[in-house]
Amino acid sequence: MTKIADLRGLTPDQLSDELIKLKKEQFNLRFQAATGQLEKTHRVNEVRKDIARVSSLLREKQAAA
Repeated sequence: MTKIADLRGLTPDQLSDELIKLKKEQFNLRFQAATGQLEKTHRVNEVRKDIARVSSLLREKQAAA
C-alpha cells in the first residue's frame, strides 16, 4: 500500500506514471483471478485504493495549477 505522504511529493507526471503502473497491475491481478492463479487476494483491494489515492492527488494538483 502506498502512503499518501509519499505520493504528495511526486510531480503530476510521476503521478500519471504511477497511475498507469497501478492500472497495469490491476489488470494483471484481474487476469490471475479469472484464471485461478491469484494467491494474494487482498492485493486487488489495495491496488484499487491506491488507484483512487493517485487519481485524487492528480486531480488536486491539476486544480491547483
